[in-house]
Amino acid sequence: MELWVTEQQNDDVHFTIRVKKTLFTEKSEYQDISVLETEFFGKMLILDGVIQTTTFDEFIYHEMIVHVPMFSHKDPKRVLVIGGGDGGSMREVTRHHCVEIAQWVDIDAKVIETCKEYLPEWSNSVKDNPVVHLKIEDGIKHMRESQGLYDVIIVDCSDPVGPGEKLFMYDFYRDIHHALNEDGLFVQQTESPFYHRELIRSVQKDVRSLFPITRLYTANIPTYPSGLHCFTIGSKKYDPSSLCAGRSLDFETRCYTPETHSACFVLPKYVRELTE
Repeated sequence: MELWVTEQQNDDVHFTIRVKKTLFTEKSEYQDISVLETEFFGKMLILDGVIQTTTFDEFIYHEMIVHVPMFSHKDPKRVLVIGGGDGGSMREVTRHHCVEIAQWVDIDAKVIETCKEYLPEWSNSVKDNPVVHLKIEDGIKHMRESQGLYDVIIVDCSDPVGPGEKLFMYDFYRDIHHALNEDGLFVQQTESPFYHRELIRSVQKDVRSLFPITRLYTANIPTYPSGLHCFTIGSKKYDPSSLCAGRSLDFETRCYTPETHSACFVLPKYVRELTE
């Protein structure tokens, strides 16, 4: 009997993948967690029925959500990752030798434990790294209680449904602004320019009201809705559309390059319109 997993993009579109076997499934205090072995995308993490990441293309998402903001800042010493329970974003953060404190805040310890066991190629790379500080806590609460602590904040969150909705609201962005240093910046994954147009417009409006420099950039990620994914940056000082002077790429990557950094901000007209 063939096994398939289906993610619903909207009422009219579903995305279906053939499954080899189920490696893990359990309901945590916050969400349903599954790890599947698929025929095409390799191992796949799913939360509440929504694909989070796969071994096939995780490097694109994690490199683009981390290295674009990190190389936009002159000297990011204190970095915060909110969410990112699979460990991929923190893995990329720790490749920057300038980082002295990499704070990792996630609300669901079970996701982190599951990924350490079934997706060790991502999460184990930060194991025992002295700069990484893991805190099991609500990211919204952490932001509310932080003032001027961070150079870069990376919001590697799930979709804006249920509890995740509050991570896409003005109050959260206001708290991020307060938590950043005077030259700090943040990035958040902001979904598909095809399926989430109103969300992107709303986020752009809220972030622009707080940050003098607000940018949208894209990356092609096959397992995410439509294959084209957006990221929003709010910056107090540095324009992220180009690498910060003095920063250079001194480690191997599979997707991110200085040329990709510049190119990802060149938006097709239909995407650029979402920022206007």
